[in-house]
Amino acid sequence: MMMGISLVYPLPMSDRFALFQEAYRNLDLLPLLDRQDLERFRVKYREDVIEELQQLVEDDDTQSGKTIFSGHRGCGKSTLLAEFGRQCRERNFFVVFFSIADLFESPDVTHTNILYAIAVSLIAEAEREGVELSKQLKEPLYRWFTTRTRIETDTPINASLSAGFDFKFIQGILKSEANIREEIRQEFEPKISDLVARINIIAAQIQVSTKKRVLVIIDDLDKIDLGDVEKIFKNHIKALFLPGFRIIYTIPVSSLREASLRAVLVSESNDQIVVMPVSKLFSRGERRKDHPVPIDEAVHTLCEILQKRISAELIEPDLVTQIVLYSGGVLRELIRISNICCRLCLREIRRNPNQTVMIDQTILVEAIKKMRLDFEQSLSKADYEILKNTYDRFMPDDPKAQEFLDLLHGLHVLEYRNGDIWYDLHPIVIDLLKLKGLVNAT
Repeated sequence: MMMGISLVYPLPMSDRFALFQEAYRNLDLLPLLDRQDLERFRVKYREDVIEELQQLVEDDDTQSGKTIFSGHRGCGKSTLLAEFGRQCRERNFFVVFFSIADLFESPDVTHTNILYAIAVSLIAEAEREGVELSKQLKEPLYRWFTTRTRIETDTPINASLSAGFDFKFIQGILKSEANIREEIRQEFEPKISDLVARINIIAAQIQVSTKKRVLVIIDDLDKIDLGDVEKIFKNHIKALFLPGFRIIYTIPVSSLREASLRAVLVSESNDQIVVMPVSKLFSRGERRKDHPVPIDEAVHTLCEILQKRISAELIEPDLVTQIVLYSGGVLRELIRISNICCRLCLREIRRNPNQTVMIDQTILVEAIKKMRLDFEQSLSKADYEILKNTYDRFMPDDPKAQEFLDLLHGLHVLEYRNGDIWYDLHPIVIDLLKLKGLVNAT
């Protein structure tokens, strides 16, 4: 199936340059989080996953359940969660959506810092929504913070609290000051129950004031190192599950391969684990055929996503489908390949302003070459053996081996699901193995 684009007359170069700049901005790797971007670019994608989340969140009588949301890096989790949060707001939920990466550097993410982030994010969202919270709730958190950052003499705490909880200031300090992140851990870790009690009081005041159920969605926990994920969720999951309202935690799909961690997650969450699978562009084994036939619906959806971001005048017919197939069904890779193509075209226009530049086969080949080199630079001899075994059998020798999990985390290997779980290599990694003569080049 080839989803082509109709031929168009060449644009004036100034218009073409402007359109490429717009496409380059549209192809930013950041997820769609605000309403305007969602309305412009989102297509119906993984509605089944949204329905699964909706059932778990809305049908929970206790309103204190916790959900683990997992999937490959770049599969579209953040955009889907943002859309899900928007829908929940329309269903009478008070939604707090934040990225842990906006507050803490990856090595400093601990269970204590996650809970602290929930507290300040609840307060910040309440103030954005005009919800009155008592000063007695905000003051201890903010006073502790201001004294550590030496601003109390310049900005009296009472004045700060009356003017509003300065979340942007806190966000900036947390991101830039490692000593503050460490002090938060030291200060609140021995008093987790006190911190959680304060969080629950904040949430209760919000619920009383708004008559809405509280839902906190924490994004980008899946981007921290695998070892840290295990340490946080395996050793401290009871603390993370203490808050008395619904929370959705994200984790990388590779973490679910670790049996003891999965057992803890299943037990503590009451098996509320939702996995967002990669879009399966080929059935198992189909890609190995001489003339593989892709799954039409999956390809069509990803083509639609791309066509919303880049004008038809900028790309040769049928290349949209080629880019989709090279993505392996991973949204981030779809956007990344197209973004690199736009970058190459913008450079070419600057070099040759009188030529008609567009994304053609030459540009795509150059973009794929760049990504192939990115994949190659981190691989060892042992990695190539794992990749070849996975390619040959759609399964590694040991799916729990750390080396395999690292390849899964790095998108060298992609996990697919239908009646069972199977694995394949990223299409660009397959090209790499073919170039090295490790697999059949047909």
